[in-house]
Order: sequence, then C-alpha cells, then structure tokens
Amino acid sequence: MGSDVLPCYVACDISLSMADHIEELNRGLREFRGAVHADASVADRVLCSVIGFGEEPAAVHGLYLTGEVAELPPPSPCAGTNFGPVFTFLRSAIDTDIRLLETHRVRVHRPLVFFLSDGQPTDPVTWPAAFSSLCDPAWPRRPRVVAFGVGDADEEALGRIGTFRTYLGRDGVRLGTALIASVMHVLSTSGPPPGRTLS
Repeated sequence: MGSDVLPCYVACDISLSMADHIEELNRGLREFRGAVHADASVADRVLCSVIGFGEEPAAVHGLYLTGEVAELPPPSPCAGTNFGPVFTFLRSAIDTDIRLLETHRVRVHRPLVFFLSDGQPTDPVTWPAAFSSLCDPAWPRRPRVVAFGVGDADEEALGRIGTFRTYLGRDGVRLGTALIASVMHVLSTSGPPPGRTLS
C-alpha cells in the first residue's frame, strides 16, 4: 500500500428498477479495476469498497485494493430504493475505515463516494437529512460525492447528491470513464473532474 491512499466507496442501486443496468455497472467496475491496476503510480494508492442497496444497504466487500474489486450481485427482489440508509451506512463505514488507516500512519485523502442509481428514491422525505450528515462541512472525513445516473435517472435528486460531479449515462458517458476520471483528478488536483454539472 502506498504512503497516501484514496478510499473510494462505490454505492450501487441493485433494486428491481436497476435490473436492466447491472451488467452495465459491472462492465464499468471491470474497466475501472483494469485501468487502476494497469497504472503503477496509482495501483497501490486506491482502495475501493462496493456497497449494494435497495431497501437496505449491504457491503459487497470492504475496502480493498482496486484490483480486488468484486462485481455486483443480481438485483434484489425488493422494489424499494431507499437512499437514506445507504448514506448513514457510508458515514459509519468511512469513519471506521479511516480511523483504522490512520492507526497505521497512512496519509488518507478525503474519501470519494460514487453513487450509482436511476435516481428515483422511495424515501424522498427522509433521505436529505441522512445525506446532510454524510456531507456535513464540520465533519473532516466528509466525502466528495460523484453521482452517476443510469436509465431514466431523476436529475433533480442526483444533482443534489453529486456534490463533486454528476454524470448521466444517457449523455453517452460510460461508468468506467467517470470512475477513472474522478479518481485521477482527486489524486492529481483539488479541482473537480470534467463532466456534466446539473443546474
């Protein structure tokens, strides 16, 4: 592991509404994994965790080197897509992971969260409070959040979530490209990666 690392959390909607997009997301994860693994300058600096969510979030795997990133499971039978629980899950996971890394004297970049969904939450009233807690400016471990919309994504919801950048698959942007661009920009500059800013 490098002396400085970037923790990345890929939170993927795997509810029934995403059934037609899971293979697209897995292709993006494979492309991301291959690109990071092939670049010796970043291969041991990027750690990645994958989280699937529908009604409730569940870790597909914890924070590993990107070359070990697993693929997403098939969509769950649940019809719900609750955003709030995954934001609460992310805050807890980030806090735990960074505490552990810091005990090993590893310099940790501010985390990066990739939030992938068709952007139609079934908890529209309650998720904003959980998201505000995740991105609380008073919390030093708050992540940069990149939102990636697939299918008939709800631009308004994703625009509120993508604090760092928002991409839409229907614009022709591939998931792998968005993941790679975001990681490389965080490692090389404090500015956001290129992409679409939603108004």
